[in-house]
Order: sequence, then structure tokens, then C-alpha cells
Amino acid sequence: MPEIRVDGMAVNAAEGVTVAIALLSAGRNRFRTSLSGEPRAPLCGMGVCMECRVTVDGQPHALACQVVVREGMEVAT
Repeated sequence: MPEIRVDGMAVNAAEGVTVAIALLSAGRNRFRTSLSGEPRAPLCGMGVCMECRVTVDGQPHALACQVVVREGMEVAT
């Protein structure tokens, strides 16, 4: 079971799942904040809506629904 860090906190994820599934399974329902201050989270789950954007290992605007978790990954929401 890979362990990733989300906003500095350890999160265990099931093998082969996406970052979005790992975050949702850990009870995270806010992935980013819109320019108007509203919380955003996955909507479509297939990379079309762009609502699940996070920073992965320092790379901004990664689509959490498209990135598979790997051990030691750093995610910032």
C-alpha cells in the first residue's frame, strides 16, 4: 500500500488508484479553491472538467483523476 504525502500529511492509498481516489478515500473533499473562493473537487473523473487540479511533486495543474499514486509522492491541494 503506497504512502503519499498530501499537504504534509501521510495518506495510505490502495495500489493502482489515482490521486483523486486516494484523496477522496482519505476524506478529502476539497482539492483546490476557485478564484472566487469556492471549494473544488473532481466532477467528471476523466480529465475533462479540470476541477481536480493539484500539484504533484512540485508540478502544478496535475489532474488528480489521471495520475496514479506511487510511493513517496508529494501532493499539494
